[in-house]
Amino acid sequence: MTTLVMGPLLGLESETQYSICFLAVAGFKGASVRINGRLLTASKQADTTRGAFWRAVWSATPEARASTVDYEILLDGVAARDLAGISQWQFHLPGREERVRIGYASCNGFSDFKLLTSTPQPYVMWDKLAAEHREHPLSLLLMGGDQVYADSLWTSVPSLKAWNELDRVEKVKRKATRTMVEQLDRFYCELYCRQWSRPEVAAMLARVPSVMMWDDHDIFDGWGSYPADLQGCEVYQAIYAAAAKYFRLFQLRSAANASLLDPANLAHHSWRLRFRDYQILALDNRATRTQSQVMSREQWDQINDALADCGEGHLLVMTGVPVVYRDFSFTEAAFDATPWEEELTDDLKDHWRAKSHEGERARLIMRLLDNAKSRRQRDPGCKTLILSGDVHVGCLGVIQDKREGVMNVHQLVSSGIVHPCPTQFQWTGILAMTNDDPEYLDESRLIRAELIKPFGAPVYLRTRNFATLQMGSDSKLWANWHCENGLAASYPLA
Repeated sequence: MTTLVMGPLLGLESETQYSICFLAVAGFKGASVRINGRLLTASKQADTTRGAFWRAVWSATPEARASTVDYEILLDGVAARDLAGISQWQFHLPGREERVRIGYASCNGFSDFKLLTSTPQPYVMWDKLAAEHREHPLSLLLMGGDQVYADSLWTSVPSLKAWNELDRVEKVKRKATRTMVEQLDRFYCELYCRQWSRPEVAAMLARVPSVMMWDDHDIFDGWGSYPADLQGCEVYQAIYAAAAKYFRLFQLRSAANASLLDPANLAHHSWRLRFRDYQILALDNRATRTQSQVMSREQWDQINDALADCGEGHLLVMTGVPVVYRDFSFTEAAFDATPWEEELTDDLKDHWRAKSHEGERARLIMRLLDNAKSRRQRDPGCKTLILSGDVHVGCLGVIQDKREGVMNVHQLVSSGIVHPCPTQFQWTGILAMTNDDPEYLDESRLIRAELIKPFGAPVYLRTRNFATLQMGSDSKLWANWHCENGLAASYPLA
């Protein structure tokens, strides 16, 4: 029996279309997936430094009641096992009328090696997620960015380490050598294989269908918020190309993903799918990002078209960086006035509330409010929820529009499932240099954004966490944070 290099990875791409992907050593002539007794041919999507990446697609036919789906992977007709020695896997297929339970998590890794070595039980929240799934099966897992942390590339890719020691002018002029391109390709492949082969992570990715969007650490910290000469230089673009290749393979389950908004060009990786009573829209805020924009005009056009098609159901919008969060404008202005502005502000300019992104943020908010109003006319009970991560604390925000009655768009931040929260010293500094005063978004002061307190918790959940979503029998969408420190925060979105 052959052992897989990595996987299986179970994905969802439409209401009923599931994908099963895996990485196997090179040399096999064919691969297939036997699912509920039916044999599906897998297609090879790419060759990598660790082997071939395979993908099979299964169309589900949900029954009235929930069921368990069994599957196994065959390589040249022989059953394969994962790194834990398992050769058969199962997942939950919800019944037609089931109030599906959805998980949400982000920040699956460490930005610094010291954090990894100083964090006891680094993957314990994945164990807690698995326990939650066993007790109350999840039908879908949403992953909101930073599924891997690639920041070690500056020290572990030899040619890049040498390049990074050059002065700025020389860096921009240098070409990306063939050796560098090969080393980058190997780095990102190994990164995914290493981080996603952790037994706690691998077990859930094989047993709960997931959908993913990326954020900066999936490329490297602050991607898109650097000066134009660096962002556009050949070496940075080579890094992006390697990161995008493996993001498309492992997180999107290949460019054949049926939910992509721009499948022909792949200029960005925003996607949309319908799953039961939910419309899910993920915004790629990295592919076309610059210091002056979060998304390109062409990407905005496709996002607007996708929103126009979301005419019913509950809308979940995934965006890595929170739309409603603390105000960094004073800190950003102070740093802009220093000669070290470039080194200090890439993280600040990553935020939606950075001065260069204020217009786009307002556009996004107004688009979501307009969409919520349109859907409410068809279904007064529909909800709109933004899902974010990135900031390594959990919190709850609301955008309230009182221009015609009351319209709420809520935001859930769950961060991170692996990355630790800020230390007390770091958090004290953040509090001192920012504020969370209510914000008014129109001159009549009828549109207000602010952070609010979940039930059973303070405003900020400064602890590792993941979240679950489920419609209650009270017609409210219940958001629940599951925290490492034992907090059980919740909030009903009415």
